[in-house]
Amino acid sequence: MIDLFKAFILGVIEGITEFLPVSSTGHLILFGEALSFTGPVADTFSIAIQLGAILAVVVLYPDTFLHSLTPKHWFSKQNQLILCAILPALVSGFFLYSSIKTHLFTPITVIIALILGGVIMLFVEQINKKKHASFTHSFETMTMKQSLIIGLCQCAALWPGMSRSGSTIVGGLLTGLSHEFAAKFSFIIAVPVMIIAVAYDLIKSSVFLNSESWLLIATGFIVSFIFGLMSMLTFLKVVSKFKLTPFAMYRIIIGFIALSLYL
Repeated sequence: MIDLFKAFILGVIEGITEFLPVSSTGHLILFGEALSFTGPVADTFSIAIQLGAILAVVVLYPDTFLHSLTPKHWFSKQNQLILCAILPALVSGFFLYSSIKTHLFTPITVIIALILGGVIMLFVEQINKKKHASFTHSFETMTMKQSLIIGLCQCAALWPGMSRSGSTIVGGLLTGLSHEFAAKFSFIIAVPVMIIAVAYDLIKSSVFLNSESWLLIATGFIVSFIFGLMSMLTFLKVVSKFKLTPFAMYRIIIGFIALSLYL
């Protein structure tokens, strides 16, 4: 029962933070450490329950995914842009999987990434304020170059604490996307990336997962889906009004608080 309660709490944290540029994986690692929920099962749990929150995107943008899955649209510009954006992270994740789980799933590496990512976000927002050109607001006007740069930026999210949504939104802003479309594109490309990443991790980790482990993952999955949907709707409103600055400040503050507690 104690572990189920921990799974519920971590599911709430995952759902709330998945779409915020503050790193859901980083928060799960830090809170997992605080709750004494650590080890190989906890690492797999932290990755697997992200899929619950990610599937909330399908609920919010059903037309986008129906369009992509329709045979006559398989080779559409929209699908080409999505594929271009997800390939860099998938290839990098495949080759760096073992090193990442061995060296980067620690509180101190997460803290460093939180602070560094926050500083980068503040810097990018300052650059973005000086732009006067029109922003890209849709798939129709987006280019393959923009998609590739966003995909390369997403590779930074392989470092827990950097944030997948934060990395892709920053990449979108650097290439001229509006805040709103950068966030939407970030949500959409998360779906195929996380489906593949979760499936790969579960296959690799299946040897030490038992019925209790699967129950914990199922609990976190359901809770993260519910809170993820609410978080996503809230984030779209906040980012359109306040941009990334409040999230960057939060990252830096929570990073230094965690650093003081960790040291």
